[in-house]
Amino acid sequence: MPYYHRLGQIPRKRHTQFRQPDGTLYHEQLVGTLGFSGVSSLLYHRHAPTEIRRVGEPVAYAPKLLKDRALQPSHLRTLAQTSTGGDYLQARQTMLGNADVMLSICSPTERRMNYYYKNALADEVIFVHEGRGELWSQLGKVAFEPGDYVVIPRTIIHQFHFEEGPVRLLVIESFSPIETCRRYRNHFGQLLEHSPYCERDIRPPHELVHDDVRESGEYVVKVKKEGFLHELVYAHSPFDVVGWDGYFFPYATSIHDFEPITGRIHQPPPVHQHFEAHNFVICSFVPRLFDYHPLSIPAPYNHSNVDSDEVLYYVAGNFMSRKGIDLASFTVHPSGLPHGPHPGTVEASIGKKETHELAVMVDTFRPLYLTETALPYLDEKYPMSWNPGFVHEAPRSADMMD
Repeated sequence: MPYYHRLGQIPRKRHTQFRQPDGTLYHEQLVGTLGFSGVSSLLYHRHAPTEIRRVGEPVAYAPKLLKDRALQPSHLRTLAQTSTGGDYLQARQTMLGNADVMLSICSPTERRMNYYYKNALADEVIFVHEGRGELWSQLGKVAFEPGDYVVIPRTIIHQFHFEEGPVRLLVIESFSPIETCRRYRNHFGQLLEHSPYCERDIRPPHELVHDDVRESGEYVVKVKKEGFLHELVYAHSPFDVVGWDGYFFPYATSIHDFEPITGRIHQPPPVHQHFEAHNFVICSFVPRLFDYHPLSIPAPYNHSNVDSDEVLYYVAGNFMSRKGIDLASFTVHPSGLPHGPHPGTVEASIGKKETHELAVMVDTFRPLYLTETALPYLDEKYPMSWNPGFVHEAPRSADMMD
């Protein structure tokens, strides 16, 4: 994160003596990036964060990418899948991926994780389609609700606590840091006046978690690394931090706080960009006024992104350029093929003044591959849906209709 935050008790100077009430030292831990030259935070623990009691056997936890599948547009319908598993990790089903990013759906039935989790190699962005609750981490609590992006930097130990009710998440796993867009920032790192969101829209941890009620015990931390889940049992809770400060922390920000950029004629997808990472971007399509040139065509033009694959995840509203698309659907348009609006949608868009659509878009600069897990959700007819006379299946959610 490009700004400083602090929470709890910390000493006046870093790397100096900071003692507990019984006179013993608190245990300082630097969590940093880029070999001590990137962003970092300093954490102060009651117990040493290194006290491993037992190491479990690794469990395979990697999707199978289908790299030999025929080149074609794809449509994945996931709306009917109201549950994808028990706890948060069991429920993650990866739909698409490459060496830079993985996209998964996740609808757990269990409200709380009885273990702790961290991703050792990837930042994770969790888009909350449905559900409410709190992210608990070593750095504190972050509340979330529908429409929030919850951004969790790599190595941060955390748990999700969901309230009662349906939970539907889109999980974006990035093997490079998730950042705000460079063109929205000045050289100090502050978000500029023309940025579609600002620091006020970012919610850092607001309250520390204190679940270290026992002096010792067994605390399971599951660590995701290189296609495996590793289980380590520690002697003390990782949530024993009394204070921290720095630039490296989880946070939430809402798609509803993203202010759209509009113009007299149709604006290209980069105006919707919300986050960036190495070799891919995340964009937010939000309710907005359409173009106001007297001869404008609100629907997008046909285009060939020769460098990137385009994925749209549909959240709410009626996406003007597509027919037969449900909520919680993915459309995937690979590089190498032009794509554009379905027949009839261009003329139908003329004269429209606004849209109430919500969607998350991920554009990658290396090819994305469907996984074996995605195949049951596949709409086999979608590649032919631009043919005149094609009969589109009606969306299965009334929320997608005008």
